[in-house]
Amino acid sequence: MQMNLKELLEKEGKSVYWLKHETNISHGTIYKMVNNETKMISFDNLEKICKALKCTPNDVFGYKV
Repeated sequence: MQMNLKELLEKEGKSVYWLKHETNISHGTIYKMVNNETKMISFDNLEKICKALKCTPNDVFGYKV
């Protein structure tokens, strides 16, 4: 399981700083998510990310076998 945040932000022309500002999620947490270093995500943070990027959880996550 991986997070596609880096790709989503690049596609939208948005920065990590922009996402931090829009979601009020800490910079450290967003940094870990963008770099696939996080082990879990709260539903609250997932919802904030989806609202900010106007996407679904399916867009945020990917799975490679």
